[in-house]
Amino acid sequence: MSGILWIIVVGFVAGIIARVLSPGPNNPSGFILTTVLGIAGAFLATFVGQTLGYYDTGPNAQGAGFITATIGALVVLFIWNRLVARGAIPDWNR
Repeated sequence: MSGILWIIVVGFVAGIIARVLSPGPNNPSGFILTTVLGIAGAFLATFVGQTLGYYDTGPNAQGAGFITATIGALVVLFIWNRLVARGAIPDWNR
């Protein structure tokens, strides 16, 4: 349980950092959406890291660190921006 809380906290910070590192017209607006994308990036980084064997799984499961979670959040933010550019999801900034 504490592993999931760690991923959420790291994802929150990673989402804010990713938002600062990747400014642009298609950025998700709003604090909550940025946080959710950051948490999704942290879960993505944790999943990929555990799949590749960088992090332990099972009872000693490890979550992604700040740098890896920020990279994961940047990936999720990039995917978000591409979906907005294609019109697959609405641009809430307009």
